[in-house]
Amino acid sequence: MERFKSNGGGHVNSAFDPNLDEPPIYEETEFSNDEHRTVRPSVISAFGHDTLDRVPNINFYRNAGSVSGHRAVRPSLQELHDVFQKNGRISVPETVTDNDEGSEGTPSDDLESAAPSDVKDGAIRFGWIRGVLVRCMLNIWGVMLFIRLSWVFGQAGWGLGIVVIVLSCVVTTITGLSMSAICTNGVVRGGGAYYMISRSLGPEFGGSIGLIFAFANAVAVAMYVVGFAETVVDLLKEYATLMVNEINDIRIIGCITVVLLLGISVAGMEWEAKAQIVLLVILLVAIVNVFVGTALPPTEDKKSKGFFGYNKKIFMENFTPDFRNGETFFSVFAVFFPAATGILAGANISGDLRDAQAAIPKGTLLAILITGVTYLAVALCVSGTVVRDATGNTTDLAFPGLPCNGSAAVACELGYNFSSCATEGCKFGLMNNFQVMTMVSGFGPLITAGTFSATLSSALASLVSAPKVFQALCKDNLYKALHFFAKGHGKNNEPIRGYVLTFIISVAFILIGDLNAIAPIISNFFLASYALINFSCFHASYAKSPGWRPAYKYYNMWLSLMGALLCCVVMFVINWWAALLTYGIEILLYVYVTVKKPDVNWGSSTQAVTFVSAVSNALSLAGVEDHVKNFRPQILALTGSVRARPALLDLAHSITKNYGLCFSCEVFVGQRPEVLQEMTSGMEKNQLWLNKTKRRAFYAAVACDSFRKGAESLLQASGLGRMRPNTLMIGFKRNWRTAGTEAVQSYVGILHDAFDFEYGTVVLRMSQGLDVSHFVEAEEEMLKAAKEQQILDGEMMPNGGKAKGLFRKSRNSSQQVLTTRVSVCGPPPPQVAKMNERLVEASAQFKKKQPKGTTDVWWLFDDGGLTLLLPYILSTRKKWKDSKLRIFVAGQPGRTEIDKQEMRSLLHKFRITCSDITVIDDIHVRPHDDSLKKLEDMIEPFRLHEGSKGRDQAEGMQKEYPWKITDEELSTFEEKTNLQVRLNELLQEHSKSANLIVLSLPIARKGSISDFLYMAWLDILTKDLPPIMLIRGNHKSVLTFYS
Repeated sequence: MERFKSNGGGHVNSAFDPNLDEPPIYEETEFSNDEHRTVRPSVISAFGHDTLDRVPNINFYRNAGSVSGHRAVRPSLQELHDVFQKNGRISVPETVTDNDEGSEGTPSDDLESAAPSDVKDGAIRFGWIRGVLVRCMLNIWGVMLFIRLSWVFGQAGWGLGIVVIVLSCVVTTITGLSMSAICTNGVVRGGGAYYMISRSLGPEFGGSIGLIFAFANAVAVAMYVVGFAETVVDLLKEYATLMVNEINDIRIIGCITVVLLLGISVAGMEWEAKAQIVLLVILLVAIVNVFVGTALPPTEDKKSKGFFGYNKKIFMENFTPDFRNGETFFSVFAVFFPAATGILAGANISGDLRDAQAAIPKGTLLAILITGVTYLAVALCVSGTVVRDATGNTTDLAFPGLPCNGSAAVACELGYNFSSCATEGCKFGLMNNFQVMTMVSGFGPLITAGTFSATLSSALASLVSAPKVFQALCKDNLYKALHFFAKGHGKNNEPIRGYVLTFIISVAFILIGDLNAIAPIISNFFLASYALINFSCFHASYAKSPGWRPAYKYYNMWLSLMGALLCCVVMFVINWWAALLTYGIEILLYVYVTVKKPDVNWGSSTQAVTFVSAVSNALSLAGVEDHVKNFRPQILALTGSVRARPALLDLAHSITKNYGLCFSCEVFVGQRPEVLQEMTSGMEKNQLWLNKTKRRAFYAAVACDSFRKGAESLLQASGLGRMRPNTLMIGFKRNWRTAGTEAVQSYVGILHDAFDFEYGTVVLRMSQGLDVSHFVEAEEEMLKAAKEQQILDGEMMPNGGKAKGLFRKSRNSSQQVLTTRVSVCGPPPPQVAKMNERLVEASAQFKKKQPKGTTDVWWLFDDGGLTLLLPYILSTRKKWKDSKLRIFVAGQPGRTEIDKQEMRSLLHKFRITCSDITVIDDIHVRPHDDSLKKLEDMIEPFRLHEGSKGRDQAEGMQKEYPWKITDEELSTFEEKTNLQVRLNELLQEHSKSANLIVLSLPIARKGSISDFLYMAWLDILTKDLPPIMLIRGNHKSVLTFYS
């Protein structure tokens, strides 16, 4: 949606494609609203006539992406509706020049779906084979293939072994399907798993998983390098050529290896991709070598070590499980599953793919299929050729008469007796020898080369993935302290700083880490990422947002949910304490990001589900009748701008808090074209201010010809279903005597409208006043002046603040901008300054904790209980807990104790406690003459004085001044008028020191009491008192003593 600046309506949305052909010729144009844009004269359109409308174009649908330059924009609705002419011809804006500013008070649009500005010409981009398929296969084909796969099938048998591999593939395949759906639902930028999760579930989930996923990849580099170093050290031990000792040799070789891998990575993605191809070739040769070896006739030495070639009896013997040394199916599964955790290797470099949307699904799913089939084929070949136990002794031959049973029976039939393995530990066979693949292969050194290739390729992939994911996380600035690592270098925007950090982490774990203990944590970190990818797909599908339209259709929301649950189960299967640690770290990071509230909006599925839930709950609530027990005040506060009357907003928010609706409403008075733009620009700014200051309220605004009509619209149309305001809160009009007839009639008319629409009504008066809008305007003016000063300084000091000579002189003269603006308002007189100081202090009165004191409730008329309920609600708030309730009621002379006991009994049934109950039995006494004199002076300018005139003259005066107070009116309502004066005297006597006074609001009967007399009532009633709330319910019960 197009946004406007509040100072002129300049567009800030972008749609510029840097890859377009030659740009058209543009003209600089100034519009009537001081808007400066680049436009292109309209041409005869596809419709055959000159029109402002434009045909659909992809450039109109791009988000903000470039820092500056021309951006294509479609004509706005205002431009089409209010057609403008320029030099006798229609002009339509084609682009907008961006100055890198968003709407005032609003965040700039996010950048993920625009062409990234930091991508430079000549950047290397990979297709789905080199970019995804090769990387995923290399990462999945790890050392597990050559070292532990035979042990897994020895323990579990090939029956359950197939289940282990298939279950692992099921988890990864479901994750791959979910990932395919997510990444085909829009443009995928750099960041891989972090990008997909954060854009689907929001910054809270993305920020938490992104950090631990990047850390997991960094530590995985150390794990894979140590695996490589251990293999090298085993060779050194075999030839007795250790440099120092076993552990230190692993550290030395590991550090050297990481340095070499870092050099390849820093050299650029092209060199890293070439290295991956070389490693893939070696790995493929090693795998083929295993298949060739199993088909070759076994030598006597290999037979003694348990390899007999393909044999049906060996195959059937290895079908059943034979768990030993406390192993179970789940422990064996936990050993194998980390081999399947390489499916994100391609997605992690999503920013370097030519077409990530097509490459990630195709490459990842095909990699899962190829590697899964490879694991099964290699495992089954070994299971059909090698027995579980063998001595390795060529003299252990089977002779007739020697006992030969159990697992050794098959070997006996083939000429070898390995029955001694049942009592003595053997070093060969599937169960005992991790080098089975080397033994069965056609050429043993190739398996060693394959092991090197598997470890180095996985280490290289992790070394590239960690900085890329970390850089994407840092660019989003979810963690302010990490923004240093967002900077990229070179044509591919390489995260050099991230590479260095990953190098430091990996070296640290190589030198000091216990990798056997850290391995399950890393596996759980990867699984947590898989679980959230699956949950992201389910969540987005469940929300049924119209924006969820993945091009990849072969997914199912319930399958994705099952995949997420499977990942969580597998986390506990692998290691329960590591799973708990992973969840703990993720929850802490989630809470951190939530508390920090990053200023981003990615249109996550969390927002969509929140909306769906809100609509569903609102509809459910609409079918339920209101009940007095569930009544809660829903306040519509006429505050104007959210910063204009802070005391009114704070008091309303204290009542509703997080448990009721609160609307901060503003009416823009004037002709619609004049005020509509100002209202539109202020909507988001005001709501953002409410959110930022933690006021749980909604901002609503209307544009109308008159204030009363606007308020009437708000009273009738605000809310949704049962979630509608039921209480109007408005500030007392202090300037009613000077505001003019129309303003007073409008104000009193709003109160009449509230009564007509059966709203509870609250009028708040503070002696210092409520309106601080002039301070807000002055503050904004100062900020604007300071901004202009900063711009001038930037223009006149091009050397980064190190100006000399002429520039220094120019800078001094630019100070005139600020001085000129400030001098307009000048320092106020001391008396005015003191009043302003008191006003600012009073405006924050309800924001802070209330001092010890009382809240005096003068419940004079039964209005359904709202006059009692609102102060009770306030007393439950933390800021008001030291302000005790005191109840004042009117009573008859001689019945004081009876009236007090009745009120105490009623409050007891209402479960409302108070510190004191006072019965006023002299409320009917005539007020003092000086008090009446104050009222007479107050209304004198508005009296008609028709009693002293003739009949005809009096009628003429009433027609000419129908709003004035007549003598007849004063006479008719003399008692009620005197009551207001008397009440003020009693309030002065009893409640002068209260923190807050709550008083029943007198009602003016329509057509009988003039607006000025009613305002005089309210004024004299509340004059010279602490903050006072006049409350009148809608005379429907809001309190009950029934359960």
